[in-house]
Amino acid sequence: VVPLTMDRMSLLHEGKSTSAPWLIGLGVISACGVVATLAVSATAQYSVTTTRPAIATISASQLRYQQTFSTQPLTVSSGTTQDNTVQLTDGAQSSPGWSLASAVLFPLSGILAAIAFKLAGSKPVPIALTAVTSQKMEARTVQLKTFMADSHTSVAMMAVASAKKPVGIKSPVFNETCDQTGITLSRFMLEVARANPDLQELESVFSSIQTACKTIAKLVKRSAIDGMTGLQAGGGAVNVQGEEQKKLDVITNDVLKRALKFTGRMGVIASEEEDTPVEVDNTMDESYGKDVLVEESGGRYISVFDPLDGSSNVDAGIPVGTIFGIFAEDDDCKLSDSFFDDKADMSEAMKGCLRSTLKPGTSLVAAGYALYSSATHFVFTLGAGVNGFTLDESIGEFILTHPNIKIPPRGKIYSINEANRLNWDAPMKTFIDGLASGKNRGKKVYTSRYIGSMVGDVHRTLLYGGVFGYPADTKNLNGKLRLLYEAAPMSFLVEQAGGKSTTGLVRIMDIPPKNVHQRVPLVMGGSDEIDELVELYEK
Repeated sequence: VVPLTMDRMSLLHEGKSTSAPWLIGLGVISACGVVATLAVSATAQYSVTTTRPAIATISASQLRYQQTFSTQPLTVSSGTTQDNTVQLTDGAQSSPGWSLASAVLFPLSGILAAIAFKLAGSKPVPIALTAVTSQKMEARTVQLKTFMADSHTSVAMMAVASAKKPVGIKSPVFNETCDQTGITLSRFMLEVARANPDLQELESVFSSIQTACKTIAKLVKRSAIDGMTGLQAGGGAVNVQGEEQKKLDVITNDVLKRALKFTGRMGVIASEEEDTPVEVDNTMDESYGKDVLVEESGGRYISVFDPLDGSSNVDAGIPVGTIFGIFAEDDDCKLSDSFFDDKADMSEAMKGCLRSTLKPGTSLVAAGYALYSSATHFVFTLGAGVNGFTLDESIGEFILTHPNIKIPPRGKIYSINEANRLNWDAPMKTFIDGLASGKNRGKKVYTSRYIGSMVGDVHRTLLYGGVFGYPADTKNLNGKLRLLYEAAPMSFLVEQAGGKSTTGLVRIMDIPPKNVHQRVPLVMGGSDEIDELVELYEK
């Protein structure tokens, strides 16, 4: 059975015709021979008609049909029944009369047809079913967009958007590895690019990100020796959130920003340490265009990042990390013009940056983090699972050490600042009390482990299971973690590892940012644990 789908519809293609009257006459004589043959067959053979269900969609009518090939000749009826089926007539054994008639009439009609084509000077082109790719119109769907008006209120709005074509990411295959080096991050991304040609430009992006992370790992390790501890400018320097900047905040931001810029693939960059998104100038040097043909993407990607998460702990030698997310430049999730009604003094360039940057987590094409601790870990996803690498300082390469990370549905550790317990919502109090006491669905007594560095706590949660959270409280009504470059990228990772992430009321990945530094409540972990928390909020 060969199903014919909507994308490959079968059309009849005919051979060339001629207007010469004598050729037309020969054609008529040939046709008469065929008709006579069929007339004989009608009295000499029997037929069986079967009805087959439809299996392939045809345009708006949603008519389905199927062409079946068998050992017997098939005739497809020209119409369809009311129940959207087609009738197929299977030829059966012939009688002696049919054999005699066909032995005389078929050769005669065949000879006449051959003479006609010979005189026409062209080779015979039989009429046949030919697979042809048809152009499909772009589908449009209505999407539900949600965001938090405050820590207790979820607002939903409807938006019409183009339906995205599902993109399947092929996982890299390694038929052979080196015993001395293992699978490096560089080779991993090379194989990803080979398996997914559309992601080739991400190879250079990840090459620059891993170089920046190696540099930051060195800076963190030598910060006390090189005098890079303490506050920027001796104190008083603050970022856009009003947080005092450490020396390493400023240095690491510059390292990562320049590394991404130098790829030539970035259109816009947004950072925790920058007040607004920055448009990247990808103009090539004039000399490139004179002698060398260079293909330029024009900044296909948008990067958002926190260069040094947990930097308040860096002077004490506590693990810190880098969080990043990568969006693709496209026409989806653009802000409406009304978004800028109260921003009359904003330049058009800045409006363009915001339109490119303010996207929900569902638009991410890649996300990850680097953890600077007893070892330097690099964990990321491209939307097809989560893989973890560890830096081998002897060769300067990240080596695959944690392939296909999966978070269990329920763990036994929760990571949360319990000093804020009295300021939490009632559902959050009930949830954490249940974990600590064992009065939860899993009937497990959890233990508390909290570093105070999101990357460190989430890394442990990914590997061991459990729950990480920074919920809303009376002091921070909208939570404390930033949606765009902390909550969304980390939620992408957790979901790709089989977990879930929520504010308690809304899935983190569904929230469209209203500004670059928007904060949200966040709780993430195993699927069973988060489902239990959401049910408490829904009561």
